[in-house]
Amino acid sequence: MNAAERPAELPEREAMEFDVVIVGAGPAGLAAAIRLKQIDDSLSVVVVEKGSEVGAHILSGAVVDPSGLDLLFPHWRDAADAPLKTPVTDDRFYFLGPAGSLRLPNALMPPLMSNHGAYIGSLGTVCRWLAGKAEALGVEIYPGFAAAEVLYEDGAVAGVATGDMGVGRDGAITDRFTRGMELRAKYTLFAEGARGQLSKQLIAHYRLDAGREPQKYGIGLKELWTVPAEQHRPGLVQHSFGWPLDNATGGGSFLYHMEDRQVMVGFVVHLNYANPYLSPFEEFQRFKAHPLVRETLEGGKRISYGARAITEGGYQSVPKLVFPGGALIGCAAGFVNVPRVKGSHNAVHSGMLAAEEVAKALTAGRQHDELAGYEAGWRGSAIGRDLWKVRNAKPLWSKLGTAIGIALGGLDMWLNTLLGVSPFGTLGHGKPDSATLKPAAQSKRIDYPKPDGVVSFDRLSSVFLSNTNHEEDQPIHLKVADMALQKASEHDVYAGPSARYCPAGVYEWVEEGGEPRFVINAQNCVHCKTCDIKDPNANITWVAPEGGGGPNYPNM
Repeated sequence: MNAAERPAELPEREAMEFDVVIVGAGPAGLAAAIRLKQIDDSLSVVVVEKGSEVGAHILSGAVVDPSGLDLLFPHWRDAADAPLKTPVTDDRFYFLGPAGSLRLPNALMPPLMSNHGAYIGSLGTVCRWLAGKAEALGVEIYPGFAAAEVLYEDGAVAGVATGDMGVGRDGAITDRFTRGMELRAKYTLFAEGARGQLSKQLIAHYRLDAGREPQKYGIGLKELWTVPAEQHRPGLVQHSFGWPLDNATGGGSFLYHMEDRQVMVGFVVHLNYANPYLSPFEEFQRFKAHPLVRETLEGGKRISYGARAITEGGYQSVPKLVFPGGALIGCAAGFVNVPRVKGSHNAVHSGMLAAEEVAKALTAGRQHDELAGYEAGWRGSAIGRDLWKVRNAKPLWSKLGTAIGIALGGLDMWLNTLLGVSPFGTLGHGKPDSATLKPAAQSKRIDYPKPDGVVSFDRLSSVFLSNTNHEEDQPIHLKVADMALQKASEHDVYAGPSARYCPAGVYEWVEEGGEPRFVINAQNCVHCKTCDIKDPNANITWVAPEGGGGPNYPNM
């Protein structure tokens, strides 16, 4: 049939009942599903994943601390299909200048910063492997279905509903319309990653962030390259900070050599930066031109690109994790260790902790109540111990700048490691990232060089490598609450930073009849969530598009 006006009342959604529903097939969600079935294989467990397949939306460095995997599957290294194959053999830290670099002695680094014992690999590959293990245990996994709504009953979370499919861009239903499905559960675990749509709603609904510091974020941009054999050093991990960012702008980089002549190169910019003219994407391109990086990439081939927001608030920004009927796990809870540039180990630990509390509750005949043991236990767990030691690294960096902030942060980590105390106590973060931009009139323009097509590239050719795809005829999933405010503030006061902070060319200000018009190229969106975090008026909200849309990362 042709598109028709949307009926006032849509048909009832079909409903399916489970013991546990898990939103997100990342390391936290899959670890939770697996642990539940390890404890009691009679439990009905379903994982819903918005990506077209498990791993399609997974993007991480990644140097993986295997402590979580070791608990979940003690003999994973012996598996013929083990997802991590390259152990770290060489660990280097650099401070970069415009043309040179200073290697920092490893002996100065706190022990927790050592990457020896970790593995270089694709977190997407790890998740696909975990998904196979979960399905073998009887977990149902539904990729291509985006959880779009939280279901409530008597004040408690009772599950989620997946989004309707086949709604046209104008809101009318089309001939491919399919009503979403209700997935109801005794407990629902949210493992959506950083700035998840439903997690954000739950934090606001239950005021889970009351008494906590604001969550802080970075944007991580990453490329996967195949490089010439003579430039490939399997097991090398290289981290750097400094150039091309100025001292007041936090961020850093990574260069990881994995198997098969593949190298991961990435750049992180902390989203509390002040200059609206800064472009994280362009800073990444500049970084790759540095001699320390160019010598590895030149002559190679770029094979994938992506970007994703990262939680950076740490210990003092973790919200209350439980609410009636469910819990937050993984990066939805904010468990990334910023100095270590690692979060997947804590994601697995949190999934397992939450699963064990759910299993206890179900055994006791409970449902839809708070998993108090999970909330009470994480601080004394491996997660809490990991985050406590580094809790001041991000605030010191933000308050004092890169040079002094990193030096004092390192000292603080040493004191926390050796003595269990800090002279700073526990520092706060201050304001959210949406409130840190200065007006354009108070800021300096940044002129970025044109891409050379050898190690630096433009946005659109980069987005092409992310295999991003969205159904063209669907409602725009980037919601601007007040378009007049966008013009009066984001454009007129801040000079349109959305065109620069977005790593995928989604936003543009174009002149029409002498007036600026805000254009949203939603089909380019790689689901990084930066706009939801950095818009100076918190005027843009990211919501899930149709399930299966977005990037399709093969092994990021």
